[in-house]
Amino acid sequence: MLAFVFDEGRTRLRRDYPRPDPPPGFVRVRMLAAGICNTDLEIARGYMGFCGVLGHEFVGEALEGSFMGRRVVGGINFGCNVCEWCRRGMSRHCPTRSVLGIKGADGAFAEELVVPERNLLAVPDRVSDEHAVFVEPLAAACEIVEQLGDVERGPALTLGAGKLGSLVAQVLAVAGFASDLVGRHMENLDWIAQIGVRRVGERPDRDHYGLVVDATGTSEGLKTAIACTKPRGHLVLKTTVAGAHQVDLAPVVINEISVVGSRCGRFEPALDLLAGGRISVAPLIDARYPLAEIDEGFAHASRRGVRKVIIRGDCRGT
Repeated sequence: MLAFVFDEGRTRLRRDYPRPDPPPGFVRVRMLAAGICNTDLEIARGYMGFCGVLGHEFVGEALEGSFMGRRVVGGINFGCNVCEWCRRGMSRHCPTRSVLGIKGADGAFAEELVVPERNLLAVPDRVSDEHAVFVEPLAAACEIVEQLGDVERGPALTLGAGKLGSLVAQVLAVAGFASDLVGRHMENLDWIAQIGVRRVGERPDRDHYGLVVDATGTSEGLKTAIACTKPRGHLVLKTTVAGAHQVDLAPVVINEISVVGSRCGRFEPALDLLAGGRISVAPLIDARYPLAEIDEGFAHASRRGVRKVIIRGDCRGT
């Protein structure tokens, strides 16, 4: 079958990749659409030391099990289902977990993938394939609100106007924050004001925001995020990169800033937001490529300022 893999230090499309044989508790899923994420680009630069099929944002058709014949999305963390974290419903922190297309598990840039049946959720009919691709990153955005709980709904700033940052800013607005968004690539974002998000320039107010989310994935972004967080405010770190940060943390101590690491989230809130039309994702799609042309799609997604590139699974290999 067709599969887009990272191995031997490079990405390549293989046409002879073995079809997956699901272990107990897993089901085969035919990929309908998948999104190229910044994490995929970072893996191709050496992040996580991963080898195998890339891709973790997907919607597909279950080929077996209780969801057979239905469109599904699936949580990307494959926990052991035995440890304390898994028993508490937090398999994303399982110490022996594998992660779809990121750590120890082949991903979604293939004609078929395998996912634990317990990780699957049915996609409502009113959510299109392309919109369902956004469930995983949207769930990550929703996780911020869940982690913060009853934090005061005051001014909030999202740094990074790319794929994830645009989702985070919308989620914060829906949650009742006065949501500002800043980034280097603010073009074609006029529509986001309709969701209640205010676009600000590249130099946001310093020492002003009770909540700042860094979705830039850069050391410079983190420095700016620290500077924009008011004393006793909350700073959420939302992105990871292959390199190391070098940042002065003294202001974090002096201003008693609470730093929150935030990664994956539950899919249910994200599906509800999409099904209710409360989040806009269509303007975030830059291009679409069939799986057979994913090399071109990956190159497109690597360009500066590009938002979501969708890979369609409506093609056949050998």
